[in-house]
Amino acid sequence: MIRAVIIMNDEGKPRLVKFYDHQPMEKQQEIIRSIYGVLCSRAENVSNFVQADSTFGKDTRLVYKTFATLYFIVIFDDSENELAILDLMQVFVETLDKCFSNVCELDIVFNFNKVHTILDEIILGGQVVEMNSSEIVKAVNDISGLEKNQNSILRVSKSISGWQGR
Repeated sequence: MIRAVIIMNDEGKPRLVKFYDHQPMEKQQEIIRSIYGVLCSRAENVSNFVQADSTFGKDTRLVYKTFATLYFIVIFDDSENELAILDLMQVFVETLDKCFSNVCELDIVFNFNKVHTILDEIILGGQVVEMNSSEIVKAVNDISGLEKNQNSILRVSKSISGWQGR
């Protein structure tokens, strides 16, 4: 099971944090700080796989990948495959690129709802549900279309109710 997905910049500022098992806010902040400390102290030529037993308990691992100035981090237990998690991270980044056309840190900061929607289309409750980038983009576009339609319906209904009161 996937325990958490974190995106942080190279200064340690979290840009997306999603825990799939309950962690108090203080514990989340402690985890983020400890992960950043581990990542900063690692040499460039070492593996992207880290044992995370001290942070999350027995048989927990962390995989990270660096894209530009962002660390993409996935924490998971021994029921997941490390290489499959790397592939999942690649799909996530490709999907972000398709949705934002060359994604950058500011896209993640200012469009956090859309980023969470993309992540929710890939991982649900700690389980991977979709790995096809095109299907994910289609689902996210459908959701965005529904949100736009709902907002226009709300505006129309408010204007109609105001009209009837005149």
